[in-house]
Amino acid sequence: MTSHRSPHAYFPYIDGLRAIAVLAVVVYHLHAAWLPGGFAGVDVFFVISGFVVSASVGLRERSSLATFWVYFLSRRLQRIAPALIVCLLATTLAATLLVPEAWLSEQNARTGRFAFFGFSNLVLARNLNSYFSPITEFNPYTHTWSLGVEEQFYLAFPFLFWAWSFAGRWRRVTLGLFVALGVASFAYAWSIRASDALGAFYLLAPRFWELAVGVVLYQAMSLAGRRFDTADAGAVAWPRLALACVGFCLVGYGLWTSSPDRFPVPGALWAVVGSALLLGALHGQPQTAWPVRLLTRAPMRLIGGMSYSLYLWHWPVFVLFRWTVGLDGALEQGSAVVLSFVLAWLSWRWVEQPIRRSPALRRMPRPALVACGLLALYIGLTAHRLIDHKQPHWSLSTVTHHADDWYPTSTEASTAPPCGVPAPRVESMGVGKRITYTRTACDRPVSGPKVFVAGDSHAMAFGRMFEGYVADTGATVTLYNNAGCAFLSLQPTREGSDKCRSSTTRVTDDLVARVQPGDVVFLPSLRMPRFVDQWIRYPRDAAVAQALEADDVARRSGAFDDAVRITARFAAKGAHVVFEAPNLLLNAPLYRCADPWTRTNPICAGGPGVDRAEFETLRHPMLDAVTSVAKAVPGTTVFDPFPVLCPPGPRCEGFQQGRPLFFDGDHVSAYGNRLLLPAFEEAVRNALTQKGS
Repeated sequence: MTSHRSPHAYFPYIDGLRAIAVLAVVVYHLHAAWLPGGFAGVDVFFVISGFVVSASVGLRERSSLATFWVYFLSRRLQRIAPALIVCLLATTLAATLLVPEAWLSEQNARTGRFAFFGFSNLVLARNLNSYFSPITEFNPYTHTWSLGVEEQFYLAFPFLFWAWSFAGRWRRVTLGLFVALGVASFAYAWSIRASDALGAFYLLAPRFWELAVGVVLYQAMSLAGRRFDTADAGAVAWPRLALACVGFCLVGYGLWTSSPDRFPVPGALWAVVGSALLLGALHGQPQTAWPVRLLTRAPMRLIGGMSYSLYLWHWPVFVLFRWTVGLDGALEQGSAVVLSFVLAWLSWRWVEQPIRRSPALRRMPRPALVACGLLALYIGLTAHRLIDHKQPHWSLSTVTHHADDWYPTSTEASTAPPCGVPAPRVESMGVGKRITYTRTACDRPVSGPKVFVAGDSHAMAFGRMFEGYVADTGATVTLYNNAGCAFLSLQPTREGSDKCRSSTTRVTDDLVARVQPGDVVFLPSLRMPRFVDQWIRYPRDAAVAQALEADDVARRSGAFDDAVRITARFAAKGAHVVFEAPNLLLNAPLYRCADPWTRTNPICAGGPGVDRAEFETLRHPMLDAVTSVAKAVPGTTVFDPFPVLCPPGPRCEGFQQGRPLFFDGDHVSAYGNRLLLPAFEEAVRNALTQKGS
């Protein structure tokens, strides 16, 4: 019987390179300023992966393509799947327990699901946030994008490399194939780096060249007569040692200077070329050579050996620290690093090593091993879905346990007596949506006008109030979600993009076509600069300065005239237009500061409350602008939620009687919606009276 064993030696200096790569990534993720280009450690990993997987099968005897593919895939599954499944499930459980559902976390579960089978990079490439966005730092599965690139490469690799085992001229053909595909990949990455930056960063096609460099390096060295079945070395080869020094310099330069705007091309070149030089130059060097001694010291070999587990675990640990106690102080950073290393060692020692070295798995037929690996991934995915589905019951967060007070929008039917409101009907309008709230069959007469609403998430945040209005009056509410753009906010920076202008035109035209005499058009918006968002605190001085000049900016920019013009179109159809006055803004995102394990987070510093007199001063210019628009279009009125959400007193707080007024720093909570409902219904009645007078 012919043996298909693939003998290849263990080269410990490669673990040293892995240690450098993973430590660079960890340092960058902990605090980017400490190593600005540390994210290029992933590119070092890509080159190593291409080189190592080629060496692992490069000496295999010729076999059928199916046999070769199954053999290769079984080895990759045995190497990657066990630690990945354990890490993903542990991360899912921790996030379920500690992180409440919110806009900031809405992509997390989906990214995690796709990560099981190596496709999370596809999800991230179609998101709106880049790898370098601070929002991405709150997704505990973001780092799996690189595993996705590698796993997709592993699916294609056997088909591209199989002919290598034929020896002779086929080896040069295979080498040429990887060179050609690598050049094409580099050219493709260059061509899309401006038009599709997310795709260029996350997807395999523009990253293939980095892995191909490792493959080509192995093939070229093998064709040159270098051996991979022994780690024996002769004397120090000084010319190659000089190349190794150049390689170190290039890798170090890449880890320090790489910048997001030049990635992956040409920015990754330094790390990729440097890694290739090191892999080639150190191969066959004796232990006495100083670079080999440096890379093969016990700590470097240990960290390199568990680099896969360390890469897996450090990111979710860092992210969960950001969600809870924060990751800004020395104590939190040190604790996060220690916990990451402990979990990585446990994963390496008790998950990776036993499964890689299992005699039973070695005896198992390769097709059966592939089937078991895929089944394990499917079971892991199923468990992930189950844990995520159980979040409303398992979560430790008060936000989840009191969802009816926190979440301002709902996709479920409201059964509040005496007349319920079913889930709203959602219709697409290009990049935006039209959402209609209606009452179920009810013997109470219709007692109010139809209401049309246009705006972004701040209009959506009045969803519970609209449900209450529909239940009380029987009138329908039609809400235009303006593609995430403000609508007549009187702030040109919030609605000046081409997408927003196009959506505003579409919404205006549709609304004018539908509105009838006696209807009400309600225009809520975030009309002041935030102090804080769900993930970041903004410079307060800049927010104050912007708020104080709001009226002047609205008039100089033309936003005031645009608001008057569009409002007049609604009024000309006989509609009663109601603007929302600038509402209360909090000093902290409330849901992120509601639990005992989050209250010390830096995002919560100073508490959510604001000084009432100071805030009144800050909102006065925008209030003047809104009032002036109302005066310019006869019959237009202003609805002011501020007195309800901030009763007379020295401070405006985020809670009333222990219940949240807002979900975050500026979106009204479900409880806040219920408090505002009587005032909103009165504002609608007043609008009718004002028009009539």
